[in-house]
Amino acid sequence: MKQKTPKPEGQARKVVSEYFSDGIIIETIYNTKTKQTALAYLKEGQIAIVFLYKTPEEEKLEPIPATNNLIKHGALIFAEKPVPYESVAKLIVDIQTYIYRYVDVSDHFRKIASYYILLTWVYDAFNELPYLRMRGDFGSGKTRALFVIGSLCNKAFFASGASTVSPIFHTLDTFRGTLIFDEADFRFSDEKNELVKIFNNGNVRGFPILRTAITTQREFDPRAFNVYGPKIVAMRKSFDDPALESRFLTEEMGQSSLRRDIPINLPDIQKEEAVALRNQLLMYRFTMLPTIKINESLIDPALSPRLNQILIPLLSIIDDENLRDEIRAAVRSFDQKLYAERSSSIEAGVLEVLKDLYQQGRDGSIPVSDVTTIFTERFSVEYERPITARMVGGVLRKRLRLVTYKSHGIYVLPVTEKSKVDELCIRYGVTERAGSEN
Repeated sequence: MKQKTPKPEGQARKVVSEYFSDGIIIETIYNTKTKQTALAYLKEGQIAIVFLYKTPEEEKLEPIPATNNLIKHGALIFAEKPVPYESVAKLIVDIQTYIYRYVDVSDHFRKIASYYILLTWVYDAFNELPYLRMRGDFGSGKTRALFVIGSLCNKAFFASGASTVSPIFHTLDTFRGTLIFDEADFRFSDEKNELVKIFNNGNVRGFPILRTAITTQREFDPRAFNVYGPKIVAMRKSFDDPALESRFLTEEMGQSSLRRDIPINLPDIQKEEAVALRNQLLMYRFTMLPTIKINESLIDPALSPRLNQILIPLLSIIDDENLRDEIRAAVRSFDQKLYAERSSSIEAGVLEVLKDLYQQGRDGSIPVSDVTTIFTERFSVEYERPITARMVGGVLRKRLRLVTYKSHGIYVLPVTEKSKVDELCIRYGVTERAGSEN
């Protein structure tokens, strides 16, 4: 747990959420009727709501005030109070019923979204997370889905492509909630790059984003912003980076005509339903967070390490084995698509040549010229420009990050790189991964 900076005597420290070593969890809540914030906690099975909490070390804690601009304007939403729920299974059914009533998504994605909502309330039990995404054109219903699903998430923070990125950094760092982002296709490349930084760093704990501010004394003040946490986005296209794309569980919106029973405009009761479910989800956090842990037995050997890394936290809170298999299958199809793209690349061709050379008994250094000769024989018709040893050497060093050195006037790939080549062959689909299906 992080070290807290003590406040001057008598001054209370404002908190959003705290998890103490004795198992006590404190959460800021907000009453929309009284327009007040308070602190809620569960101790020895009893719920307490206070405006000031004193720790055993005599430190005073108070909630973020209701005058906070984000809270006042509804850009950041909290639960109102912890409310007991019948069971996790019943809570999941209620969430799915709520989503079905207002949003037209596939049955498969509705199940995933329901468990992802649960994940947002206990995400701090894990070190890696996936993201949730609705992708589709104008009028496909993705913004409706974003709002309805986001309204149930833990400390949901609503932003859009019209927002600048700086307040997103600050809000994520302060409130550690769920980013609900609409129209994530930024129009301007500099803004898009800043957003991509949040998504690239935000699914793994311990990778803050560093930004520099200038103080009133005109001094540079570097600061680290914690952007780790669950994120749900709506966008029309995809990100250019395949690695970033692999972090998303995606629903393609607008694939069929809208169900006739879905209201065109959200009724007022939707907000009431969302509040009631958020209250139960806060109780879910209080009761489940101390017991939630990663389930390493759910690792799928047919998936890449990156996809297993982000998928296991979600699978760890799902008790429906059929749904686990459905999620694995959906993610596996993305993994296979990525493999197909890699396996048709120049890197895959070079690795294929290296694999064959090793299988032929090459147990020493391999000249880059030999790799070039064989690669040219096999693949030259696929390239308009001549294939040279310099080009192949560049692929080895710059793209595959393999080490080459000069020996007796020629560049060679040393035998010490063979283990790296074996791993790269698996990553690029040249060699089947253990456990994968044919």
